[in-house]
Amino acid sequence: MATLRIPDQDVTITDYDEIKSRLADIGIGYEVWKPKFQLEQSASSEQVLEAFAEQINQLKSEGGYVTADVIDLFPDTPNLDAMLAKFSREHWHDEDEVRFIIEGRGVFHIHPKEGEVVALEVEEGDLARVPAGTWHWFDLCQEKRIRAIRLFQDPSGWTPRYTDSGVDKGYLPVCMGISFIPPQLAQL
Repeated sequence: MATLRIPDQDVTITDYDEIKSRLADIGIGYEVWKPKFQLEQSASSEQVLEAFAEQINQLKSEGGYVTADVIDLFPDTPNLDAMLAKFSREHWHDEDEVRFIIEGRGVFHIHPKEGEVVALEVEEGDLARVPAGTWHWFDLCQEKRIRAIRLFQDPSGWTPRYTDSGVDKGYLPVCMGISFIPPQLAQL
């Protein structure tokens, strides 16, 4: 299950109901899903989508999503660092970003228009829905491994639109240890 941190307040939350409530307060959807049957680690993308077909179809009908796929990243994925660099800078999208984590870990930093940055560390079973227009960034944890179902409203996917605010430079992935760097140190 996820961990929610509010780095500027040095607050860590691990209770499901409190995480869900705090995220809902800033417009972020969060759920935990269980598969209908046990998946093998070697399960194909088709098998993964089949295992969660009921939940995916429910989300599609609720959110206007038209397609779902599986992303599968390993430390040796070609051009992984360049791919991750696109999403580790603060950005927003014209459509929702929906991720259900099958394996591995990562962290969404969410920067609400009103309020402090929160860091949602996601792992197996966690579903996060970041609405269109929400400022955020994403990093993998130190093992650089994630397998996730992605849902899209536009079959061509989405493009990050960078804020260039520099806020992201003050935060490290929470699952890497320290999660906040004071602004004066971030400048060094």
